[in-house]
Amino acid sequence: MQTAPLPDFPAGFRWGVSTSAYQIEGAARADGRGPSIWDTFAHSPGRVVDGSNGDVACDHYHRYAEDIALMAGLGVTAYRFSVAWPRVLPTGTGAVNPPGLDFYERLVDGLLEQGIDPVATLFHWDLPQPVQDAGGWLNRDTAHRFAEYADLVAARLGDRVKLWITLNEPFIHMSLGHGTGEHAPGAALLFDAFPVAHHQLLGHGLAVAALRARCGAPVAIANNYSPVRPVGTDPADLAAAAGYEALHNRLFTDPLLGRGYPTELGFDESVVRDGDLDVIAAPLDVLGVNYYNPTGVRAPEEGSPLPFELVPLDGYPRTAFDWPVAPDGLRELLDWLHRRYGPDLPPIQITESGCAYDDTPDAEGRVPDPDRIAYLDGHLRAVHAAMADGVDVTGYFVWSLLDNWEWAEGFTKRFGLVHVDFATGARTPKSSYSWLREAIAAARREPPR
Repeated sequence: MQTAPLPDFPAGFRWGVSTSAYQIEGAARADGRGPSIWDTFAHSPGRVVDGSNGDVACDHYHRYAEDIALMAGLGVTAYRFSVAWPRVLPTGTGAVNPPGLDFYERLVDGLLEQGIDPVATLFHWDLPQPVQDAGGWLNRDTAHRFAEYADLVAARLGDRVKLWITLNEPFIHMSLGHGTGEHAPGAALLFDAFPVAHHQLLGHGLAVAALRARCGAPVAIANNYSPVRPVGTDPADLAAAAGYEALHNRLFTDPLLGRGYPTELGFDESVVRDGDLDVIAAPLDVLGVNYYNPTGVRAPEEGSPLPFELVPLDGYPRTAFDWPVAPDGLRELLDWLHRRYGPDLPPIQITESGCAYDDTPDAEGRVPDPDRIAYLDGHLRAVHAAMADGVDVTGYFVWSLLDNWEWAEGFTKRFGLVHVDFATGARTPKSSYSWLREAIAAARREPPR
C-alpha cells in the first residue's frame, strides 16, 4: 500500500515499538519465575475467550535475540518492554531471583548493541500472586513493595535503561481488573475500586523517588486516554460524558500534575493520608500517552449501577476489536492535554498506539495488512498536527512489535507489525513492518536498514 510521505519529524524524535512481559515472554515456570495474577486468571475456566494462557505466548524469553534483530531491521530507536515483577521477585518481595534479572540484563545489553534505547515499564499488570493474596493494590503495603522492587531493578539496570515507566494504564488495571472483573485479578467492585487507583499512584510516586535516588534516569508513567464524546444532547448525556471524562482521563492525571483527585467523582478518599498527594505529584520527565480510540457516552438506563453508559461511535472504520479508527481523536486528545495542564504538562511520548486486525498469510507466505498501514499513517500525521499546534510530543511507540497473547481475548486479536504463528513461534514481518521501516528511515533522513 502506497501512502504520501509523512511530514518531517524533528531530529531526536523517538521511534519505538512496545510489548509487555506476560503477553510475549512465555517461560511461565522457567528459571525461578513465580506466578502472577494473570497466570491464575488465565488458568481459571471461562476467563479467557479461547481458553488459552500466556505459558508460552511468543516465547520471547528464549527468542529475544531474534526479536531484537527484527527491531534493528525495522530501524526503531527505542523498545518499550515490561519487567515481570514475579520473574524478578517470585513472591513479590524478599529474595531476588538472579536468573530473572539476568534475562533483562541480556535484553537491555542486546538492545544497546543495536543502538536501540531500552525503555522499561515496571508494572504492566502482572502482579505477583502472593502480593495479591495479601490484598494486592487494595492494600497500601503494595505501594511500598512496588517501590522496593523498582529500586532493586534500577540497581541492576539503571545505568543502561534510558527511560523508566512506572505503571502501565493504571486506569485499565483498576477498571477492568477491579471494577468489572474482566481482567485479572477478576474483582467486580465498581466504584469501590478507588483504593486501587490511589495505591497504584502512591506506588508510582514512591517508585519515582527510588528510581531517582538510585540512578537518576528519566521517569514516566503510561496512562490510557480516550477523548469522550457525548452521544445525545440531553443534559443528562452531557453530564454522563463529563463524569466519564473525569474518571478515565483525569483520575490518573490531575493528581500526578499536582491538582488532586477530581472531586466530582465523589469517591471515598479515606485511604488518602497526609502527604500522599505530594508523593504522587513528584515531577515527571515524560507523560506516556496510550491512545486507541475515542469513547461514546450517554446517560444510563434507570437502575444502572454506573452513572454512564458506553456506546459505539458511528461513522468510523473499525478494527477487529470493533474499536473506531479515529486519528482525529489523537490530535484532539493531545490538544486537550496541552490546554488543560499548560505549563504543568511534561513532554509527551505516545507509549502505545496500534490496532488489531485478522491478519493471515497469503499463498506466498506474505502477510498484507493495509488497514494497519492506513492506521499508522493517519495517527502519525495526527501527532505531527498536534506538534504543529504547540504540543511537545517527543516519541511514538507502535503497539505492538509482535502478535501476542491479548489478555482476556487470548490469541484471537493480532496487533503486531510481525505475524506470529502461535503453534511454531515463527515470525513473519507484515507489510506494515516494511511500510514503517521506510517511513522511519525517511523521517530520520537515512536509508532503511
